[in-house]
Amino acid sequence: MTRYELFTAEHEAFRASVRAFVEREILPHTEEWETAGDFPRSVYERCGEMGLFGLKYPEEYGGSGPDVVADAVATEELAGCGSGGIAAGLGAHKDLGSYYVYRFGNDEQRKRWLVPSVRGEMIAALGVTEPHAGSDVAAIRTRATLDGDHYVLNGQKAFITNGSKADYVVVAARTGGEGYGGISLIVVEAGTPGFTTNRMKTVGWCTSHTAELFFEDCLVPATNLLGERDKGFVHIMQNFQWERLIMALGSVRGAERTLDLAMEYGKQRQAFGRPLAKFQVWKHRFADLATEIAAARALTYHALRKHCAGESALREVSMAKWLATELGWRVADEALQIHGGYGYMMEYPVQRAWRDARLGPIGGGTTEIMKEIIARTYGL
Repeated sequence: MTRYELFTAEHEAFRASVRAFVEREILPHTEEWETAGDFPRSVYERCGEMGLFGLKYPEEYGGSGPDVVADAVATEELAGCGSGGIAAGLGAHKDLGSYYVYRFGNDEQRKRWLVPSVRGEMIAALGVTEPHAGSDVAAIRTRATLDGDHYVLNGQKAFITNGSKADYVVVAARTGGEGYGGISLIVVEAGTPGFTTNRMKTVGWCTSHTAELFFEDCLVPATNLLGERDKGFVHIMQNFQWERLIMALGSVRGAERTLDLAMEYGKQRQAFGRPLAKFQVWKHRFADLATEIAAARALTYHALRKHCAGESALREVSMAKWLATELGWRVADEALQIHGGYGYMMEYPVQRAWRDARLGPIGGGTTEIMKEIIARTYGL
């Protein structure tokens, strides 16, 4: 049984500082940025100054770690910013694009792309999903053909967080045969001829710059190959566990904040001579949701603990991901319900929580995929 201790006093002090940063520099602007459908690059720079992007990396790459637990704390607290799009944009940069460079890149690549990413001076994205291949990574068709000292990329990606604002994208492309083998990771920088993007209109995550990526005879230096050629599928699978774990962490924190919104509204809104929160039906719903959030957090921390101890956590991460993201959506739905008709009005933040939470059970591997993985760990 794992006995790895998670949070030290230093981690809790760090949590307090990140929460104060979010409340001071992000929350007051959330409505403005949501209305604009964007948030400034300066937010990345401020996070870089706060050290929030370097927690998993050693000092030689501008980091302060490696401290994966501190990085998990940062994920939780950024998820309390009141905007799924802001949290997703920062998270896709921190845990996907730049993390791939660190995990699978060489020293030169890390200095070129990771170091400025840690400072928040470059924004990263990960380009895996394609229009016809959502959770089925093995079905991707984007192809990279080696031509001398360059790769020629042709294909399309979809639903890529930060896709239309990133300075570089780690792209999964087929360099060999079909199926699980023959996929490689290649870094494509913004402005490369033949590489264009189209921002997609989304129901939620309205500030995340979700985009389609297009590659038309896009010429990329062969030195931009990340990790081993034809081993990209393995690399993606290796990072999937962390991606799903941070989604669980963020969903639990988001659900907690949404429940706080609902309870605060319930205390203020009067109906039939008393606050809505005083009605037994709502007291019991709040009690149920608070208990379920606590349970989801305990499961997620258990998965994090096993991950940090170097143990296999495939089952626990998959459980935490589907449970926490589905719970986040259900808490948002209940929170909207207690708002009544006002919950359906754009000026109330609960409508955003409701829209943002819906993507959780889809992104990073659907709930159905998570359950399939769990079943396989039991030999089913």
